[in-house]
Amino acid sequence: MNTTVSRRTALLAGLGAASLAGIRPARAAGYPERPVKIIVPFAPGGPTDLIARVVAGHLGEMMGGSFVVENRPGAGGNIGCAAVAHADPDGYTLLIHSSALVVNPGLYKKVPYDVYKDFAPISEMATSPNIFFASPQSGIKSIADVVARAKADPTAISYASAGIGTTPHLSGELLKLKAGIKMTHVPFGGGGPGMQAVLQNTTPIGCVSLPPTLPFIASGQLIALGVTSKGRWPDLPNTPSMVELGYDGFVTDTVQAFMATAKTPQAVLDALVNTTIKLLNDPANHKQLVADGFEVLNTGPTGMMKRINDEVPMWRELIAKSGIEPV
Repeated sequence: MNTTVSRRTALLAGLGAASLAGIRPARAAGYPERPVKIIVPFAPGGPTDLIARVVAGHLGEMMGGSFVVENRPGAGGNIGCAAVAHADPDGYTLLIHSSALVVNPGLYKKVPYDVYKDFAPISEMATSPNIFFASPQSGIKSIADVVARAKADPTAISYASAGIGTTPHLSGELLKLKAGIKMTHVPFGGGGPGMQAVLQNTTPIGCVSLPPTLPFIASGQLIALGVTSKGRWPDLPNTPSMVELGYDGFVTDTVQAFMATAKTPQAVLDALVNTTIKLLNDPANHKQLVADGFEVLNTGPTGMMKRINDEVPMWRELIAKSGIEPV
C-alpha cells in the first residue's frame, strides 16, 4: 500500500493551502466546536477514501475546525452508512459514500437505513468509471483473453472487486451476462484491497473504480483491459471502453457523494453545502481531481437526491436481471 499512501499524500499536498486562495470560509455559528467525523464505509486505499481525505483537509482549513476520516468497512458499506443514518443529527458525524448507498437496497433483503429518509444530502462530488485490469503475471492482456479463458474453463477466472453490491461487482456481473461466461467473484472491503489482490496475483483480474489504479497502470504493475465509460478515458488513450469492445450499453460509474444525518440543523447543512461547492469549484482542486480519475459533478443536494431517486430502481433492475439473489 505504500504507493497508494504516497499517491494520497501527493494529492493532498497538491490541493494544499495555495489552492484555497480567494475562498472565504463558510461557517455556521459555533460549528464546528469539536472534531467532525467523516465516515467512509470502505477500507483505506480506494476512491471513496481518497476523495474523503481531500475534502476533510479542505473543510478543516475553510471552516476552521478538524474533520477526521474514519474507515468503517463491512457488509458492502452498510455498516458505515448505518452509523451515520443513526447518529445524532448535529453535523458531527458525516458520510462520504460510493454508489453502494443506492445499490444495496436492491442487493440486500434489508438494509439498516432508509436511503430516502435517514440522510440529508450535501452534494454529489465526483464520479468515475470502473475499470477491468489484470496482473501481468496472469498473461491476460485484453477482455477478449478473459472471455476466451472463461469459455474454455468456467472455473479459470476469478475477479476481485471493491465488495458485494458495489458498481465494480455489478460491472463484473454485467460482463458475465453480456459475454455469456462464468467468473468467480471475490469481494473485498474496498477498492484498495481488491486492487492489491490483483497486484499480488491472488486473483488474475479485478474491477474497481478508476482513480486508485492509475499510478499502477502507469508503472506497468497492472494491465488495463477496459473502462466502463462511454468512450476512452483521457488519461488512458490506449485502453478501450467496454462499449467500443462491442458490449452495447456497458456504461457504469461509481459516484462519490457527501451526506449528513437527517434533521441536521439547516444552518450547518448550508455551511457544509456552500463550502463543499466552493472547494470543488476551485480550479486547482478541480484540475487535480480530474487528473486522478474523477469527473467532478458538484451538483449540490438536488443532484444527490435525483441520483438516489433514479438509481435505486435502476440497480435493483440490473441485480434482478443478473440473477443475483438478495442476501
